[in-house]
Amino acid sequence: MTASQQQTKGRRVNRRFEIGSGLRLSRRRAMSLGAGAAVAAAGGITLAGGLPGMAGAQATPDAAGAAGGSLATGLLPDHRLLLYYGFPGNERMGILGEYEPDELFQHLKAEAANYEAADNSRPWKLGFELIASVAQGSPGPDNKYIADTDGKWLDLYTDFTAKNDMVLFLDVQMGFKTPKEDYVGLERWLKYDHVHLGIDPEFHMREGELPGQDIGQIDGSDVTEAQNWLVEIAKKYNVSRKTLIVHQFHYSMIENKDTIKPVNGVDLVIDEDGFGPPAMKKDTYNVVITQEPIEYNGIKLFYKQDDPIMTAEEVLALDPPPDVVIYQ
Repeated sequence: MTASQQQTKGRRVNRRFEIGSGLRLSRRRAMSLGAGAAVAAAGGITLAGGLPGMAGAQATPDAAGAAGGSLATGLLPDHRLLLYYGFPGNERMGILGEYEPDELFQHLKAEAANYEAADNSRPWKLGFELIASVAQGSPGPDNKYIADTDGKWLDLYTDFTAKNDMVLFLDVQMGFKTPKEDYVGLERWLKYDHVHLGIDPEFHMREGELPGQDIGQIDGSDVTEAQNWLVEIAKKYNVSRKTLIVHQFHYSMIENKDTIKPVNGVDLVIDEDGFGPPAMKKDTYNVVITQEPIEYNGIKLFYKQDDPIMTAEEVLALDPPPDVVIYQ
């Protein structure tokens, strides 16, 4: 760690951060805090207006409905992934919250056409990344600063993506829970062949930190633990290899990153997160991806905050080209 990096560690997120050699990256997304935000309630998140798109939806099939598979097959490297990210019904948290699933899927297919035109050497697999636990501005009854997304949402999106030959990633923000404490409760959905896991270290807090004020972090050992757990889930339910996405926009978000290695039976993606103009995103990608390669690579783009937003051609010209592209 450089002297500059040591000086920046621990600063609050409402300030700008140095990353790499002088590159500065600011806080990249609004927390779902205050009026109109998701709030902890019995069983998870409650939003005014109920669940859009639930009319006529069928319950998620039981485990017998999960497609069979083996650890020899997986999404990567045979495919590239194109995902839309967010929280249902909350447009402040990403494009997934701006539309009901059917309309969202149409927008995603239109975006996919841009990437297919730029490079179709590997088929593009489409999907959603749904925030499955939301960091909170208040401690809540368990003092963990986290609220689980209502299982009805997870059922709805699991069912929709299965019916449309898509993939679904469930993203955890953790608060003061350990990573495994947060994602272990998702086994009910991760047993399905097309459902995978995302981890967002930004909101994993330690003593003296608060979501929305401090940038959180996980350790390399947390990533390894999640990789090994996903291998066991795939074996338990006889499904194909799981994919794990870990988001990162600041060097401090993954401590001891050099200890992370590929694990047989699971695919690991480090996703370069964070909004900004193309030059800044390219520099950040170089720091968290190019200089620290592990297995597979991703980038997230922001429709409302990236100005200008990178084109499909610019994204695929990154070195190395990303295997996963996410839009928030």
